[in-house]
Amino acid sequence: MNKRIIVLGASQGIGAALVQHFAALPQTEVIALSRNLAKMQAQFQQKNVRCYALDIAENVQAQISTLCLQGPIDILINNAGLLINKPFETLTHQDFSESYQVNVIGIMEATQALLPLLAPNAHIINISSMGGFQGSLKFAGLAAYSTSKAALCAFTELFAEEYKHTGIHMNCLCLGAVQTEMLAAAFPGYSAPTTPTEMADFIANFALHSGAFFNGKILPVSSTNP
Repeated sequence: MNKRIIVLGASQGIGAALVQHFAALPQTEVIALSRNLAKMQAQFQQKNVRCYALDIAENVQAQISTLCLQGPIDILINNAGLLINKPFETLTHQDFSESYQVNVIGIMEATQALLPLLAPNAHIINISSMGGFQGSLKFAGLAAYSTSKAALCAFTELFAEEYKHTGIHMNCLCLGAVQTEMLAAAFPGYSAPTTPTEMADFIANFALHSGAFFNGKILPVSSTNP
């Protein structure tokens, strides 16, 4: 297969499950990026996984420039996310700023920094949410999270248009509820219908096999509503 894959936001939940999925495939090299380097190193013992610290909350391009990553990168999965659950009237400027930095600005900055390393037919997957998918029912309390994830959908469409002359494709998967650590922290006691491993299997297969068929598409991935 000879695929080089980057997973951004790889220390837990769907990101960690994606690293495990790709690492189990033949002829793959997986680059795992997260601010929690120790947690990644403890989980990923495979010889074809390399872990690097990246805090998407600040100076993303400068950090990536110091990592000495090698191309070509065939698949980039932008999975990092921050979920804040608060009533709208209690959200602070910091809540909004952090949500947008992690969920969309940092993703765009990381994509900029990694562009020179992308293979001619690279497939970029942005992980958004049904909360950012227009027309879907919404969870109350997620104004900062869902609007920032909606911005990630818009970025997907804009990038695909700007780079349509290349072979690089970008798509956005809007996920329904998945039983991750992030979800449990934001919604204690809530039980999601999908596990991180199940969702990672779907995302990985989409990333590997659907890049040639989709570009700039915003695709809902949910068995429930919302």
